[in-house]
Amino acid sequence: MNNNFAIEVKNVSKKYKIYQDKPVSLKERFLYSNKSTYHEKWVLQDITLSIPQGKMIGLIGRNGSGKSTLLKVLTRILKPDKGEVIIHGRVSSLLELGAGFHMDFTGRENIYMNASIFGLTRKEIDARLDTIVKFSELEAYIDSPVRTYSSGMFMRLAFSIAIHVEPDVLLIDEILAVGDNAFQKKCISKIEEFKQQGKTIVFVSHDNGAMERLCDEVYWIQDSKVKKHGKPDEIIRDYLDFLANSEENRMKNEAKNQEVKKVESNDVKIEKEINQQEVKRWGNGAVEISKVLLLNPIGENLHVLGKGQPINIELSFQVKDRNANKLVFGVGIFKMDGTRCYGTNTLIDKVKVPYKTNGKVVYQIESLNLVQGDYYFNVACHHEDGTPYDYITKAINFSVHSSEDDLGIAYIPHKWLFSEEENL
Repeated sequence: MNNNFAIEVKNVSKKYKIYQDKPVSLKERFLYSNKSTYHEKWVLQDITLSIPQGKMIGLIGRNGSGKSTLLKVLTRILKPDKGEVIIHGRVSSLLELGAGFHMDFTGRENIYMNASIFGLTRKEIDARLDTIVKFSELEAYIDSPVRTYSSGMFMRLAFSIAIHVEPDVLLIDEILAVGDNAFQKKCISKIEEFKQQGKTIVFVSHDNGAMERLCDEVYWIQDSKVKKHGKPDEIIRDYLDFLANSEENRMKNEAKNQEVKKVESNDVKIEKEINQQEVKRWGNGAVEISKVLLLNPIGENLHVLGKGQPINIELSFQVKDRNANKLVFGVGIFKMDGTRCYGTNTLIDKVKVPYKTNGKVVYQIESLNLVQGDYYFNVACHHEDGTPYDYITKAINFSVHSSEDDLGIAYIPHKWLFSEEENL
């Protein structure tokens, strides 16, 4: 093995036995010891990776892909069924919240117990105790039993212990998502300090922004195997594209299986289920919007969009009452919490609607600059004086995926410029 690598994983595989009728009592184990049936599931398959000293590696993938199991193999919590793992130096880990803590011990007592597990002597722990407590910000609670701690307090204490044992290798599994924003920033700052000191870090997280910012390389674990690895921005982009395509296919299949029941009445109501959200509809029925489609420019149905993607909203309509005239068509975009993102109509845009008994209206958006999140469209047809013909809320649900971590609702195109000023 190469000593330039802090971690070497070679052809590692791990399987679990999944029992169908696992006995739960001693009596059942004795009576039905030969009757338990199970199947084997490989949670890691032929994993090979080499992590240089002083590098931070990210592991991304869907839940159940094998990321956390790989970390447990690295910490020796689990033993691989095949392959070998070699780690050079002291290892510290932050895996499951509260793992290694005794619930009836105080925070102080758990510091001594936990740090000793990582290999520190009593004298070494004595020397670092005040620093550990101060970093955790738990001075007022350090002599209380940890069973009285909140999940955030657990995380603070666990992280503080893990980083102050001065490990050569630090393994972190999503635990940072538990703390408040201020402490998360404090942890991230400490991780960056570790990197500068030449420590090796393996980081599992669903925070793609943190992954891209902190990691030198990212491994994408898919179905228990390494699918890809490389530069963080490239791997995260490919991973998000995969998630978007998977979600698109899922929503298409779900849409095919949905039953749509139309009930015509004076108010033209439709009962329809979309992602368990009830579609509401009202109006006098003089004009009926018979179909609403979210399409890409070549006419393919969409459910998951990329930030800045061009789209078309296609409305098919029928004029039921020939006295209906001066038609106005409108579209509104909302976040799932009901926040209005944007809305307009043909009257606002000074677009004349040609009168037809049947027709289509296409609302084109050249670049849908929404940040990542879940949204829906409202569509409407009414008279110029506001008389409602047909209003449909939550006509289409859709998601926007992005590899960037913009905040708010809309993406505003921008750039940053810098210049130096001469001293006056």
